[in-house]
Amino acid sequence: MSMTPPPGWYRDPSYPLVERWWDGTAWTDHRRQPGSVPVPLAPPEPAGHGPGRARAVALVAAGAVLVTSIVTGVFVLGDDGGGAAAARTTPPATPSAPPGALPPTGASSAAPHSGGASVVVDELNGITLPLPKGWVAPGDVAEDDLVMTTPGTYDCPGDPGLCRHGRVVSRTVTANSERSPKALAEQDIDDAANTAYDRDVLGSRPFRGITSHRLLKAGSVAVAGRAGYLVRWRVRTGVGPGGYVESLAFASSVGSESPVIVRFAFDAGADGPPLADMDRITEGIRPTGDAGTGGGVGSSIGPSR
Repeated sequence: MSMTPPPGWYRDPSYPLVERWWDGTAWTDHRRQPGSVPVPLAPPEPAGHGPGRARAVALVAAGAVLVTSIVTGVFVLGDDGGGAAAARTTPPATPSAPPGALPPTGASSAAPHSGGASVVVDELNGITLPLPKGWVAPGDVAEDDLVMTTPGTYDCPGDPGLCRHGRVVSRTVTANSERSPKALAEQDIDDAANTAYDRDVLGSRPFRGITSHRLLKAGSVAVAGRAGYLVRWRVRTGVGPGGYVESLAFASSVGSESPVIVRFAFDAGADGPPLADMDRITEGIRPTGDAGTGGGVGSSIGPSR
């Protein structure tokens, strides 16, 4: 039997990078950074009597949470040699959390196989993604669709917040009638760039926006045995070194074979991950049912420049 949770701070179901106040019966408009010192909450003011709400402050990643019609996958860390799964990043249901709230998750670690490599499994889309050296599984990063990130954070050069040097997101496309990988990648790249380097969902601009972009690569590529298409941009930002973004689209090999988009966001400069990791991850994507230990077939069709 479920119990009504007591008033308190919980992960905001609409934006899990911040905590939101649950008054025992409903969500209020009060939000705070996780770990902030609690402050007394004033009762909500009637409409028309001042703002009556606290400004939401978020820990801003280099690419903000994707706001689109998507289905979130369940990510499992495992042995890419076909061994048992090592850890799940989806937290178990808890009766102490309000409806829709995300309790903090524990840190996860990838399990190496005999060759020393690790993988992250996207069960919903039926793929595994290799975890290159210098990358970690999401662990306690409460963010939808994130499958891997560079470790640690840094102070964003623009609006206050914390950024990450690299992020990879896997999402299922559900609200777009277009199923052509080429059309999907070309449609998605602008939103991928804006999400990573322009403005986050709270309106902050961690890099003061994108000033320009340049096409680096676009073309067909095989992904997990399926025909795919990628588009890669180099973006310049108002502050900071800018970065590289890529949208990779292909059909899932499971279920209804809905289109899948993997987004990459890498900071440029010495602190960013090597650009070659985009190709390594793409080439290493495999169907979850593939028992092989090698890479995928992404290198069999070379993208055009």
